[in-house]
Amino acid sequence: MLRPESPETLDECRQAIDRVDAALATLLERRATLAGTVQRLKPVGGFAGRDMERERALVAAMARRAPQLGEERLAPVMNAVIEAGLSLAEDRARRP
Repeated sequence: MLRPESPETLDECRQAIDRVDAALATLLERRATLAGTVQRLKPVGGFAGRDMERERALVAAMARRAPQLGEERLAPVMNAVIEAGLSLAEDRARRP
């Protein structure tokens, strides 16, 4: 992952945030691609095939890795990530 940083100026902080954002973008696209594969393999894919118990477990596991954010803050973020991935998978499924 990213190496620890200790920026001390506003510019250094913003540059560090930009690096984290770049890594997030790459990881989010990778996650969406993997989730698209899952959608093709599931008997019921797309939004109808969501597994809310798995999603809750995912958020709980993430909260253990990011306790300052906790489940309350991570849940809406992961919901948005999951929905974006499902939307992408559905768009790709409609293409010839």
